[in-house]
Amino acid sequence: MLENLNKKINENKNELNEWFSQIYSDTEFPLYGSLDIRFSGWKVSVVDANFFPAGFNNLSRDLIPKLSHNIKNYFNNKYPEIKSIHIFPESHTRNIGYVENILRLKEITEKAGFNVTIGSPELNGYKILEGLTEDLILDEVSVGENNILEVNGKMPDLILLNNDLTAGIIPGLAGVVEPPVKMGWQKRRKSNHYIHLEKLVNEVSEILQIDPWFLMPLWKVCEEKCLEFENCTEKLAKDIDELLEKIKIKYASYGIESEPVVFVKNDRGTYGLGIISVKNGDEIKNLSKRKIKRLTYGKGGTFAENFLIQEGIPTSLINGESVLEHVGYTIGGKETNWFLRSNNKKNKFENLNSSSSKFLLPKQVNQELFEREKLDWIDLVSKLSFIAMGREMNED
Repeated sequence: MLENLNKKINENKNELNEWFSQIYSDTEFPLYGSLDIRFSGWKVSVVDANFFPAGFNNLSRDLIPKLSHNIKNYFNNKYPEIKSIHIFPESHTRNIGYVENILRLKEITEKAGFNVTIGSPELNGYKILEGLTEDLILDEVSVGENNILEVNGKMPDLILLNNDLTAGIIPGLAGVVEPPVKMGWQKRRKSNHYIHLEKLVNEVSEILQIDPWFLMPLWKVCEEKCLEFENCTEKLAKDIDELLEKIKIKYASYGIESEPVVFVKNDRGTYGLGIISVKNGDEIKNLSKRKIKRLTYGKGGTFAENFLIQEGIPTSLINGESVLEHVGYTIGGKETNWFLRSNNKKNKFENLNSSSSKFLLPKQVNQELFEREKLDWIDLVSKLSFIAMGREMNED
Protein backbone atom coordinates (compact mmCIF):
# COMPACT_ATOMS: atom_id res chain seq x y z
CA MET A 1 0.00 0.00 0.00
CA LEU A 2 2.85 2.40 0.77
CA GLU A 3 4.20 1.74 -2.71
CA ASN A 4 1.07 3.47 -4.06
CA LEU A 5 1.88 6.50 -1.92
CA ASN A 6 5.46 6.97 -3.15
CA LYS A 7 4.31 9.40 -5.82
CA LYS A 8 3.06 11.64 -3.01
CA ILE A 9 6.66 12.27 -1.92
CA ASN A 10 7.77 13.02 -5.47
CA GLU A 11 4.80 15.24 -6.25
CA ASN A 12 5.33 17.31 -3.09
CA LYS A 13 9.11 17.12 -2.87
CA ASN A 14 9.75 20.87 -3.07
CA GLU A 15 7.17 21.78 -0.45
CA LEU A 16 8.40 18.97 1.79
CA ASN A 17 12.03 20.14 1.49
CA GLU A 18 11.01 23.71 2.33
CA TRP A 19 9.11 22.48 5.38
CA PHE A 20 12.09 20.47 6.64
CA SER A 21 14.45 23.38 6.00
CA GLN A 22 12.32 25.67 8.15
CA ILE A 23 11.90 23.09 10.91
CA TYR A 24 15.63 22.30 10.98
CA SER A 25 16.49 26.00 11.36
CA ASP A 26 14.26 26.16 14.45
CA THR A 27 15.34 22.86 16.06
CA GLU A 28 18.15 22.09 18.47
CA PHE A 29 18.81 18.38 18.10
CA PRO A 30 20.06 16.03 20.82
CA LEU A 31 23.67 14.88 20.64
CA TYR A 32 22.60 11.42 19.57
CA GLY A 33 19.65 9.07 19.50
CA SER A 34 18.27 5.82 18.15
CA LEU A 35 14.95 4.66 16.69
CA ASP A 36 13.18 1.35 16.14
CA ILE A 37 11.08 1.48 12.96
CA ARG A 38 8.43 -0.95 11.74
CA PHE A 39 7.48 -1.31 8.07
CA SER A 40 4.32 -3.34 7.50
CA GLY A 41 3.72 -2.78 3.79
CA TRP A 42 0.72 -0.59 4.55
CA LYS A 43 2.34 1.77 7.04
CA VAL A 44 5.71 2.75 8.47
CA SER A 45 6.20 4.04 12.00
CA VAL A 46 8.71 4.73 14.72
CA VAL A 47 7.83 2.41 17.59
CA ASP A 48 10.56 3.45 20.03
CA ALA A 49 12.90 6.44 20.39
CA ASN A 50 15.92 6.47 22.71
CA PHE A 51 18.12 9.36 23.88
CA PHE A 52 20.88 7.04 25.13
CA PRO A 53 21.63 4.54 22.34
CA ALA A 54 23.52 1.41 23.35
CA GLY A 55 24.36 -0.21 20.02
CA PHE A 56 26.89 1.93 18.15
CA ASN A 57 28.95 -1.24 17.73
CA ASN A 58 26.20 -2.66 15.50
CA LEU A 59 26.80 0.01 12.85
CA SER A 60 29.30 -0.57 10.08
CA ARG A 61 32.88 0.41 10.92
CA ASP A 62 32.88 2.23 7.59
CA LEU A 63 30.67 4.86 9.25
CA ILE A 64 33.22 5.78 11.95
CA PRO A 65 34.83 8.69 10.01
CA LYS A 66 31.41 10.22 9.28
CA LEU A 67 30.20 9.77 12.86
CA SER A 68 33.44 11.31 14.19
CA HIS A 69 32.94 14.26 11.86
CA ASN A 70 29.35 14.68 13.09
CA ILE A 71 30.24 14.55 16.78
CA LYS A 72 33.09 17.01 16.24
CA ASN A 73 30.75 19.44 14.47
CA TYR A 74 28.10 19.07 17.16
CA PHE A 75 30.48 19.88 20.01
CA ASN A 76 32.44 22.56 18.13
CA ASN A 77 29.21 24.41 17.32
CA LYS A 78 27.73 24.13 20.81
CA TYR A 79 30.83 24.04 23.05
CA PRO A 80 33.80 25.32 21.01
CA GLU A 81 36.18 25.37 24.00
CA ILE A 82 35.91 21.74 25.12
CA LYS A 83 38.86 19.36 24.81
CA SER A 84 38.16 16.60 27.35
CA ILE A 85 35.04 14.42 27.29
CA HIS A 86 34.11 11.88 29.93
CA ILE A 87 31.80 9.03 28.88
CA PHE A 88 29.42 8.18 31.74
CA PRO A 89 28.17 4.63 31.01
CA GLU A 90 25.63 2.18 32.34
CA SER A 91 26.81 -0.22 35.05
CA HIS A 92 26.51 -3.31 32.81
CA THR A 93 29.67 -5.06 33.95
CA ARG A 94 28.71 -8.40 32.35
CA ASN A 95 27.01 -7.17 29.17
CA ILE A 96 29.75 -7.67 26.59
CA GLY A 97 27.63 -6.14 23.83
CA TYR A 98 27.22 -2.95 25.83
CA VAL A 99 30.97 -2.83 26.50
CA GLU A 100 31.47 -2.95 22.73
CA ASN A 101 29.08 0.00 22.39
CA ILE A 102 31.20 2.08 24.77
CA LEU A 103 34.40 1.04 23.01
CA ARG A 104 32.94 2.18 19.68
CA LEU A 105 31.66 5.44 21.19
CA LYS A 106 35.12 6.06 22.64
CA GLU A 107 36.73 5.45 19.24
CA ILE A 108 34.30 7.80 17.48
CA THR A 109 34.90 10.54 20.04
CA GLU A 110 38.70 10.16 20.13
CA LYS A 111 38.92 10.29 16.35
CA ALA A 112 37.00 13.58 16.55
CA GLY A 113 40.03 14.96 18.39
CA PHE A 114 38.88 14.86 22.02
CA ASN A 115 40.61 13.41 25.07
CA VAL A 116 38.29 10.67 26.37
CA THR A 117 37.92 9.07 29.81
CA ILE A 118 35.31 6.53 30.91
CA GLY A 119 33.75 5.65 34.25
CA SER A 120 31.09 6.33 36.87
CA PRO A 121 30.75 6.14 40.66
CA GLU A 122 28.88 2.84 40.20
CA LEU A 123 31.87 1.35 38.35
CA ASN A 124 34.57 2.44 40.79
CA GLY A 125 36.54 -0.62 41.78
CA TYR A 126 36.38 -2.12 38.30
CA LYS A 127 39.60 -1.47 36.44
CA ILE A 128 38.67 -3.34 33.26
CA LEU A 129 35.46 -4.62 31.66
CA GLU A 130 35.68 -7.54 29.26
CA GLY A 131 34.67 -6.85 25.66
CA LEU A 132 34.49 -8.93 22.49
CA THR A 133 37.15 -7.14 20.46
CA GLU A 134 39.17 -5.75 23.37
CA ASP A 135 38.79 -4.92 27.04
CA LEU A 136 37.50 -1.56 28.22
CA ILE A 137 39.80 0.30 30.60
CA LEU A 138 37.91 2.37 33.17
CA ASP A 139 38.99 5.52 34.96
CA GLU A 140 38.45 5.95 38.69
CA VAL A 141 36.15 8.89 39.37
CA SER A 142 35.14 10.87 42.44
CA VAL A 143 32.31 13.26 43.20
CA GLY A 144 33.46 16.55 44.66
CA GLU A 145 31.72 19.66 45.90
CA ASN A 146 28.48 20.71 44.20
CA ASN A 147 28.06 17.21 42.75
CA ILE A 148 30.95 17.77 40.31
CA LEU A 149 32.54 14.68 38.77
CA GLU A 150 36.31 14.53 38.88
CA VAL A 151 38.57 12.22 36.88
CA ASN A 152 42.14 11.94 38.14
CA GLY A 153 41.49 15.04 40.24
CA LYS A 154 40.24 17.13 37.32
CA MET A 155 36.80 18.08 36.11
CA PRO A 156 36.18 17.03 32.48
CA ASP A 157 34.98 19.74 30.11
CA LEU A 158 31.86 17.73 29.26
CA ILE A 159 30.11 14.54 30.35
CA LEU A 160 28.82 12.41 27.49
CA LEU A 161 25.95 10.57 29.16
CA ASN A 162 25.28 7.00 27.98
CA ASN A 163 23.18 5.96 30.98
CA ASP A 164 19.40 6.24 30.69
CA LEU A 165 18.95 6.85 34.45
CA THR A 166 16.00 4.46 34.77
CA ALA A 167 16.83 3.93 38.44
CA GLY A 168 17.22 7.66 39.10
CA ILE A 169 19.85 10.37 38.91
CA ILE A 170 23.37 9.21 39.79
CA PRO A 171 25.86 11.42 41.70
CA GLY A 172 28.36 13.33 39.59
CA LEU A 173 26.05 14.62 36.86
CA ALA A 174 26.50 18.34 37.44
CA GLY A 175 28.24 20.61 34.96
CA VAL A 176 27.86 20.28 31.19
CA VAL A 177 26.09 17.01 30.34
CA GLU A 178 24.95 15.79 26.91
CA PRO A 179 22.27 14.59 26.38
CA PRO A 180 20.72 16.52 29.29
CA VAL A 181 20.02 14.61 32.50
CA LYS A 182 16.32 15.50 32.22
CA MET A 183 16.02 13.15 29.22
CA GLY A 184 16.66 10.10 31.40
CA TRP A 185 13.82 7.72 32.17
CA GLN A 186 13.60 9.06 35.74
CA LYS A 187 11.60 11.88 34.09
CA ARG A 188 11.00 11.19 30.40
CA ARG A 189 7.94 9.31 29.14
CA LYS A 190 7.53 7.45 25.86
CA SER A 191 4.12 9.05 25.38
CA ASN A 192 5.63 12.53 25.44
CA HIS A 193 7.62 11.65 22.34
CA TYR A 194 4.39 10.69 20.58
CA ILE A 195 2.76 13.97 21.60
CA HIS A 196 5.51 15.89 19.78
CA LEU A 197 5.74 13.42 16.90
CA GLU A 198 2.01 13.48 16.27
CA LYS A 199 2.05 17.24 15.61
CA LEU A 200 4.86 16.85 13.08
CA VAL A 201 3.24 13.87 11.36
CA ASN A 202 -0.01 15.81 11.00
CA GLU A 203 1.81 18.70 9.30
CA VAL A 204 3.69 16.45 6.88
CA SER A 205 0.56 14.41 6.14
CA GLU A 206 -1.25 17.60 5.18
CA ILE A 207 1.54 18.42 2.72
CA LEU A 208 1.44 14.90 1.28
CA GLN A 209 -2.37 14.73 1.43
CA ILE A 210 -2.39 11.36 3.18
CA ASP A 211 -3.90 9.93 6.34
CA PRO A 212 -1.43 10.55 9.24
CA TRP A 213 -2.14 6.97 10.34
CA PHE A 214 0.23 5.75 7.62
CA LEU A 215 3.14 7.39 9.46
CA MET A 216 2.60 6.60 13.15
CA PRO A 217 0.81 4.16 15.44
CA LEU A 218 -2.43 4.88 17.21
CA TRP A 219 -1.74 5.12 20.94
CA LYS A 220 -3.21 5.86 24.34
CA VAL A 221 -1.88 6.20 27.91
CA CYS A 222 -3.53 4.37 30.79
CA GLU A 223 -2.54 6.02 34.07
CA GLU A 224 -4.00 3.45 36.41
CA LYS A 225 -0.66 2.14 37.83
CA CYS A 226 -1.90 -0.87 39.79
CA LEU A 227 -2.47 -4.08 37.84
CA GLU A 228 -2.75 -6.09 41.02
CA PHE A 229 -6.12 -4.47 41.75
CA GLU A 230 -9.20 -5.51 39.78
CA ASN A 231 -10.54 -2.00 39.12
CA CYS A 232 -7.26 -0.97 37.50
CA THR A 233 -7.16 -4.11 35.37
CA GLU A 234 -10.69 -3.37 34.16
CA LYS A 235 -9.69 0.17 33.17
CA LEU A 236 -6.61 -1.02 31.26
CA ALA A 237 -8.63 -3.72 29.49
CA LYS A 238 -11.27 -1.16 28.48
CA ASP A 239 -8.61 1.19 27.08
CA ILE A 240 -7.07 -1.71 25.13
CA ASP A 241 -10.39 -2.68 23.55
CA GLU A 242 -11.12 0.95 22.62
CA LEU A 243 -7.81 1.30 20.82
CA LEU A 244 -8.21 -2.07 19.09
CA GLU A 245 -11.61 -0.94 17.81
CA LYS A 246 -10.03 2.18 16.27
CA ILE A 247 -7.42 0.00 14.56
CA LYS A 248 -10.13 -2.33 13.22
CA ILE A 249 -11.91 0.65 11.69
CA LYS A 250 -8.68 1.73 9.94
CA TYR A 251 -8.07 -1.81 8.69
CA ALA A 252 -11.59 -2.04 7.30
CA SER A 253 -11.39 1.34 5.57
CA TYR A 254 -8.17 0.38 3.76
CA GLY A 255 -9.01 -3.26 3.07
CA ILE A 256 -6.32 -4.65 5.36
CA GLU A 257 -6.90 -8.29 6.23
CA SER A 258 -5.01 -8.73 9.48
CA GLU A 259 -5.91 -9.15 13.13
CA PRO A 260 -5.11 -6.00 15.12
CA VAL A 261 -2.63 -6.24 17.98
CA VAL A 262 -1.54 -3.69 20.57
CA PHE A 263 1.57 -3.51 22.69
CA VAL A 264 1.18 -2.59 26.33
CA LYS A 265 4.40 -0.94 27.52
CA ASN A 266 5.84 0.63 30.59
CA ASP A 267 5.66 4.34 29.71
CA ARG A 268 9.23 4.67 30.94
CA GLY A 269 12.26 2.42 30.70
CA THR A 270 14.07 0.50 27.98
CA TYR A 271 15.79 -2.73 26.95
CA GLY A 272 12.58 -4.41 25.82
CA LEU A 273 11.37 -4.84 29.41
CA GLY A 274 7.84 -4.11 30.54
CA ILE A 275 6.25 -5.00 27.16
CA ILE A 276 3.55 -7.50 26.20
CA SER A 277 1.31 -7.82 23.13
CA VAL A 278 -2.43 -8.54 23.33
CA LYS A 279 -5.34 -8.97 20.92
CA ASN A 280 -8.13 -8.10 23.35
CA GLY A 281 -8.65 -6.62 26.79
CA ASP A 282 -9.57 -9.96 28.33
CA GLU A 283 -5.96 -11.08 27.96
CA ILE A 284 -4.98 -8.42 30.50
CA LYS A 285 -7.69 -9.52 32.91
CA ASN A 286 -6.43 -13.10 32.74
CA LEU A 287 -2.71 -12.43 33.05
CA SER A 288 -0.74 -14.85 35.18
CA LYS A 289 1.35 -13.50 38.03
CA ARG A 290 4.45 -14.18 35.94
CA LYS A 291 3.16 -12.05 33.07
CA ILE A 292 2.01 -9.27 35.41
CA LYS A 293 5.53 -9.17 36.79
CA ARG A 294 6.91 -9.09 33.24
CA LEU A 295 4.69 -6.15 32.34
CA THR A 296 5.31 -4.11 35.47
CA TYR A 297 9.02 -4.86 35.86
CA GLY A 298 11.51 -2.46 34.34
CA LYS A 299 15.24 -2.14 33.89
CA GLY A 300 17.20 -1.86 37.12
CA GLY A 301 14.34 -3.29 39.20
CA THR A 302 12.05 -0.30 38.68
CA PHE A 303 8.31 -0.79 38.26
CA ALA A 304 5.84 0.58 35.74
CA GLU A 305 3.76 3.57 36.69
CA ASN A 306 1.69 4.40 33.60
CA PHE A 307 1.12 2.16 30.60
CA LEU A 308 1.45 3.16 26.96
CA ILE A 309 -0.99 1.23 24.77
CA GLN A 310 0.45 1.30 21.26
CA GLU A 311 -0.82 -0.06 17.96
CA GLY A 312 1.17 -3.13 17.00
CA ILE A 313 2.69 -2.87 13.53
CA PRO A 314 3.60 -6.25 12.05
CA THR A 315 6.86 -6.23 10.16
CA SER A 316 6.75 -7.33 6.53
CA LEU A 317 10.55 -7.61 6.40
CA ILE A 318 11.81 -11.18 6.29
CA ASN A 319 15.35 -12.47 5.79
CA GLY A 320 15.53 -16.26 5.62
CA GLU A 321 13.73 -17.57 8.71
CA SER A 322 14.01 -14.29 10.63
CA VAL A 323 11.79 -11.24 10.88
CA LEU A 324 13.50 -7.85 10.93
CA GLU A 325 13.07 -4.19 11.73
CA HIS A 326 15.18 -1.16 10.91
CA VAL A 327 17.16 0.53 13.68
CA GLY A 328 18.31 4.08 12.99
CA TYR A 329 21.18 5.89 14.76
CA THR A 330 22.09 9.54 14.55
CA ILE A 331 24.74 11.92 15.82
CA GLY A 332 23.48 15.46 15.44
CA GLY A 333 19.93 14.57 14.39
CA LYS A 334 19.96 15.35 10.65
CA GLU A 335 21.37 12.11 9.27
CA THR A 336 20.35 8.53 10.03
CA ASN A 337 22.59 5.47 9.87
CA TRP A 338 21.10 2.00 9.75
CA PHE A 339 21.39 -1.58 10.86
CA LEU A 340 18.69 -4.23 11.24
CA ARG A 341 17.45 -6.13 14.26
CA SER A 342 16.80 -9.75 13.31
CA ASN A 343 15.01 -12.40 15.34
CA ASN A 344 14.24 -16.01 14.37
CA LYS A 345 12.42 -16.76 17.63
CA LYS A 346 9.71 -14.12 17.21
CA ASN A 347 6.85 -13.65 14.76
CA LYS A 348 6.03 -10.54 12.75
CA PHE A 349 3.72 -9.14 15.47
CA GLU A 350 6.09 -9.49 18.44
CA ASN A 351 8.67 -7.29 20.11
CA LEU A 352 11.99 -8.20 18.46
CA ASN A 353 14.16 -6.61 21.15
CA SER A 354 14.97 -9.73 23.15
CA SER A 355 17.91 -11.97 24.00
CA SER A 356 17.35 -13.93 20.78
CA SER A 357 17.81 -10.88 18.55
CA LYS A 358 20.81 -10.42 16.26
CA PHE A 359 22.06 -7.36 14.43
CA LEU A 360 22.80 -7.24 10.73
CA LEU A 361 24.36 -4.68 8.42
CA PRO A 362 22.37 -3.63 5.33
CA LYS A 363 24.80 -5.51 3.07
CA GLN A 364 24.08 -8.75 4.97
CA VAL A 365 20.39 -8.94 4.07
CA ASN A 366 18.22 -9.25 0.99
CA GLN A 367 18.64 -5.92 -0.78
CA GLU A 368 14.90 -5.74 -1.47
CA LEU A 369 14.66 -4.61 2.17
CA PHE A 370 16.47 -1.44 1.12
CA GLU A 371 14.52 -0.59 -2.00
CA ARG A 372 14.23 3.15 -2.58
CA GLU A 373 10.46 3.01 -2.13
CA LYS A 374 10.83 1.62 1.40
CA LEU A 375 13.74 3.85 2.36
CA ASP A 376 11.94 7.05 1.35
CA TRP A 377 9.22 6.38 3.91
CA ILE A 378 11.54 4.98 6.57
CA ASP A 379 13.82 8.00 6.19
CA LEU A 380 10.84 10.36 6.40
CA VAL A 381 9.57 9.02 9.74
CA SER A 382 13.10 8.90 11.16
CA LYS A 383 13.60 12.59 10.38
CA LEU A 384 10.30 13.46 12.04
CA SER A 385 11.14 11.43 15.14
CA PHE A 386 14.55 13.03 15.63
CA ILE A 387 12.91 16.45 15.33
CA ALA A 388 10.38 15.35 17.96
CA MET A 389 13.27 14.32 20.23
CA GLY A 390 14.72 17.80 19.82
CA ARG A 391 11.42 19.32 20.86
CA GLU A 392 11.21 17.01 23.86
CA MET A 393 14.69 18.09 24.92
CA ASN A 394 13.96 21.79 24.62
CA GLU A 395 10.57 21.99 26.27
CA ASP A 396 10.35 23.45 29.76
